[in-house]
Amino acid sequence: MKPGLVIGNGESRKLLNLNRSIDNYTSYGCNAIIRDIKVDYLVCVDRRMVKESLTSPNCPNQIHTRQDWKRYFTGDVVAVVPDLPYEGNNRWDDPFHWGSGPYALLLAASHSHQNISMIGFDLYSETKHVNNVYKDTPNYNPKQHRAIDPSYWIKQVAKVFECFPNTQFKVYNKKDWSMPISWKLDNVKFEDQEKFNSG
Repeated sequence: MKPGLVIGNGESRKLLNLNRSIDNYTSYGCNAIIRDIKVDYLVCVDRRMVKESLTSPNCPNQIHTRQDWKRYFTGDVVAVVPDLPYEGNNRWDDPFHWGSGPYALLLAASHSHQNISMIGFDLYSETKHVNNVYKDTPNYNPKQHRAIDPSYWIKQVAKVFECFPNTQFKVYNKKDWSMPISWKLDNVKFEDQEKFNSG
């Protein structure tokens, strides 16, 4: 089995050459990534992005979305995201409050890859405004929109790491990026994304 590659849409990934590397992995992407590259599995928890993805020349064989939206789409292309592998009482434990990035990571982990690499999971914005490759485009916030609070994403990704202790996760980002404390587990390693470029 190929290692997994989960691609978020944080702006750090604009520095990476995905076309050179993606064939070495089973790839998992989020939302509008299909405007630029074809991935093996796409996660769209926004119904508008499911609609867009189905008309894209890069539409993958499988798009995963929320159970709530599945009934709007016929055929086998649209599937449901995995059930959460744990139960919790906090708002961020509610499946409806999970974002596409954490769900894409959960999907990859549920496919039993021994090794999963992550890119574009920036979490934080370097400005006061939204950090996303696709800002100011259809179905996305305008570029002047305030930065999104990443606290839910941080907690949700940490739960994936915790629930899959036998999977080795590698988080690539810029050298000065700070990995959340809750991600610093035995099965999680941070790498400078320059190593991804040269790998």
